Amino acid sequence: MRFITLCILTLSLLTPAYANMSKVTEFTLPNGLKIIVKEDHRAPVVISELWYKVGASYEPDGISGISHALEHMMFRGTKKYGPGVLKKIIADNGGDINAFTDYDCTGYYELLDVAKLPLALELEADRMHGLLLDTKAFSKEKQVILEELRMRVLDNPQARTYERFMAAAFIANPYHRPVIGWPSDIENLTAQDLRKWYEDWYAPNNAILVVVGDVKPQHVYQLAQKYFAPLPERAVPQLKPQPDLSPLGKRTVEVNVPAKLPWLLMGYNVPSLKSAKNEWEPYALEMAAAILDGSDSARFTRDLVRGQQLAVQVGASYDLYARLDSLFVLDGTPAPGHNVQQLQTAFTKEIKVLQTTLISKQELEQVKAGFIADKIYAKDSIAEEASEIGSLESIGLSWRIGEQYEERIKAVTPAQIRKVAQKYFTPDHLTVATLKPEGKS
Repeated sequence: MRFITLCILTLSLLTPAYANMSKVTEFTLPNGLKIIVKEDHRAPVVISELWYKVGASYEPDGISGISHALEHMMFRGTKKYGPGVLKKIIADNGGDINAFTDYDCTGYYELLDVAKLPLALELEADRMHGLLLDTKAFSKEKQVILEELRMRVLDNPQARTYERFMAAAFIANPYHRPVIGWPSDIENLTAQDLRKWYEDWYAPNNAILVVVGDVKPQHVYQLAQKYFAPLPERAVPQLKPQPDLSPLGKRTVEVNVPAKLPWLLMGYNVPSLKSAKNEWEPYALEMAAAILDGSDSARFTRDLVRGQQLAVQVGASYDLYARLDSLFVLDGTPAPGHNVQQLQTAFTKEIKVLQTTLISKQELEQVKAGFIADKIYAKDSIAEEASEIGSLESIGLSWRIGEQYEERIKAVTPAQIRKVAQKYFTPDHLTVATLKPEGKS
């Protein structure tokens, strides 16, 4: 009870103070570029993130990995700045520059002294329309991507298992393809493929500029006008609806590769915040994941690691912010003397408890307090603030939903958690993947 009281007291102290620093302002340029500015005056720094509404889930068969490949080429030079120049300019100005590709978006960011914000916007505006995409340069970069694929996936037993798990868990939903792409697709990509992808999707009307830090919104808007307003709006392809097929039964995947330890993945097909018909369901799923694996005192660690000593590692996760349907994922590594089947049985029993027994008010309040505290502490990072805004906006939801997160989590009831568990955690919605080290039972 002392823990709960402490967390609630912490929230009461932090929330009002933070609210005074969290003014958000939104603009849209005539060419369609959306600009979202969040003031955070605690330090004289700023992060500028440019989010494009395109990622791996937009890719048709045959060119998987093209969004990630284009992200690589965005650092290989423009007509104005040659290869490697962008990183050097930002480094010379004491900043950090990087990028990321996900299923639903591709993003580019610069973290700088606030006085250097004009430089970041100038460089991103230039990359939006002036990319070189040289054939020889891409031929070299493709080898870098293939090496990245080898290191991150092909030589990583858990990553290979997760890749096959996702391919089985989603059928029509394009999340079944890996973000980095299939090896044969990467090998056959051409600079012409990337040029078309760039021209189709990298337009101001398909981008969101998120700026968080020690800034004034009107000043950011004036800078955005200066650098981005001259870029013309372009027609962007319209995606067809992409609902997944209704699952017809449990799917199982077995991966036999050299590995030190076995590993278990169990995933239930569930809606995301974007695809849910009942808006409370995703928040109840979020709470279900936190009950199982939200802290060292959560049920998985308490019961399966410390209690039964059945596992050395366990986890539960759910992607709330996704453009399409999502997964509720359980994973774990059995402890010595135990096997994957025993761990799967234990996971199933924990799910059964969620389906049949209402969580106590005390346990739920403790989970909520810790969960919301983590959310508030994350706002100490301007990068986390910008990421939440960009994540929501890039999938077609408003940044305002992030402002409502704590209220929605607080409103989740024990009955709602039990209801989503009964509705979605069923054999028909289940995919099970097992990593079995080669040569071992």
